[in-house]
Amino acid sequence: MTKLTRDPSLTHAQKLDRLGEVAVRVGLGLQEGQELVMTASLDALPLVRRITEHAYKAGASLVTTLFSDEEATLMRFRHARDGSFDVASGWLYDGMASAFKNGAARLAIAGENPSLLAGQDPDKVSRANRARSAAYTPALELIAGFDINWTIASYASPAWARAVFPNEPEEVAVAKLWDAIFAASRVDLVDPVAAWAEHNKALHARTKLLNDKRYSALRFVGPGTDLTVGLADDHAWEGGASMAKNGIVCNPNIPSEEVFTTPHKDRVSGHVTSTKPLSYQGTLIEDIAVRFEDGRIVESTARTGAEVLAKVLDTDAGARRLGEVALVPHSSPISASGLLFYNTLYDENAACHIALGQAYAKCIRGGDTMSPEQLAAKGANKSLIHIDWMIGSSHIDIDGIAADGRVEPIMRRGEWA
Repeated sequence: MTKLTRDPSLTHAQKLDRLGEVAVRVGLGLQEGQELVMTASLDALPLVRRITEHAYKAGASLVTTLFSDEEATLMRFRHARDGSFDVASGWLYDGMASAFKNGAARLAIAGENPSLLAGQDPDKVSRANRARSAAYTPALELIAGFDINWTIASYASPAWARAVFPNEPEEVAVAKLWDAIFAASRVDLVDPVAAWAEHNKALHARTKLLNDKRYSALRFVGPGTDLTVGLADDHAWEGGASMAKNGIVCNPNIPSEEVFTTPHKDRVSGHVTSTKPLSYQGTLIEDIAVRFEDGRIVESTARTGAEVLAKVLDTDAGARRLGEVALVPHSSPISASGLLFYNTLYDENAACHIALGQAYAKCIRGGDTMSPEQLAAKGANKSLIHIDWMIGSSHIDIDGIAADGRVEPIMRRGEWA
């Protein structure tokens, strides 16, 4: 068998254990003596335990998990006093930032109900998100700046599974979602770690090609879309495993199919339509359509979640500008599954996407050592938010525009040209 051969003999428990191992060894690259700070919902406890075991086997000094509960979240929106939605646990996020500054790694387990807050007051949702974003900023800056090794994995919660497979009994839906997660995370292969090494090698080859090209802009054209994304000065393409400032190599997303870089915050123009729904903090935002002028969104609509989207765009001065542009072929394994995951971790790896808000310093050459002012001078955006949404499909063409105006095809009908 080759290392890319699937192993049909694996039980669910064995695959779950492998997911824990991949999260620690591939996702985090966790080092001996390093602390780990993990966040997860109560549903994800079985995976939390597998990750915790593998973290200690890798030499972790301490694993601390912060749990959330969706029912408790709903209780807040149903019963809390109005003024409480402008409050966040700043002390908690300060503690996380302190842990990261002292060398801790970060792991988040995704799997929330994509429509958890669909029936709640959009104003309260927006205010709560804004308060959380502001409180989380000290920790988020260390993550977005790749000061630490971090990763995101996922757990097939019943609510998420019902959203992906609405016509199946819950037990069947959960089993099908697990199959999709295991396949996308490569843990059902004979040698998952070797498979990830091979995958990272392919992503690195793609980033090298794009970095050698030094395009000044990308142009996306397709149904409802004609968007030119200027790229930041001295931008750098990234993808797959990369080294954080602490010297540890990590894969920030499990799974990961994208190569990405930093747009110039003032050089985006045209209009673009989303090709997949965006699940944001419990609200499903569908059929997003926006228009950019001089880097800033000046018009926006959405079929559902429009009120929440409008409030997100008003979060701060950088919320209407881009912090990331990413390329993913339509034939990626996650896209080929034919599933709509209603989860950004998966849907962003099925389609090209852009992100509103905070830019990654790592996607500027030398950005790891630059001040915020120096990064801004290169075109990097700053914001309390970083929200990816999908704009790619089999009907989208992408061109690279060189500094001298030459145009080259990068993708045709969603595939690498």
